Amino acid sequence: MGNRPMQSCLGRCHCGAVQFRIETDFPELTTCDCSICRRKNALMVKVHESRFALLAGEDSLSEYRFHTGTARHYFCKVCGIYPFHRKRVTPDYLGINVFCLDDFDPEGIPVRQAAGAAMA
Repeated sequence: MGNRPMQSCLGRCHCGAVQFRIETDFPELTTCDCSICRRKNALMVKVHESRFALLAGEDSLSEYRFHTGTARHYFCKVCGIYPFHRKRVTPDYLGINVFCLDDFDPEGIPVRQAAGAAMA
């Protein structure tokens, strides 16, 4: 952590209805083996809610909860893309789908496999 500079990145869903900004130094990226993450196949960066701003599209977001109902997964109602979710274990953090970030290159950032399927 900390050997990359803090960056401000813009992100959006495919159709552009949902737009957001994050600030992060990209300490690591994560994948998860839980049932929903396996299906959406996203690569995520964890961002504190104070470093996240929804710029447009609140009314275009659909929320999905499952299992304990704690994690809040968001999808664009128009194009179906998953841009982010509010995390279950650390609800003041969001998991941001880095493939929704403009001009993002994950090269050189370590990727950690999260064991979401084992969470009870």
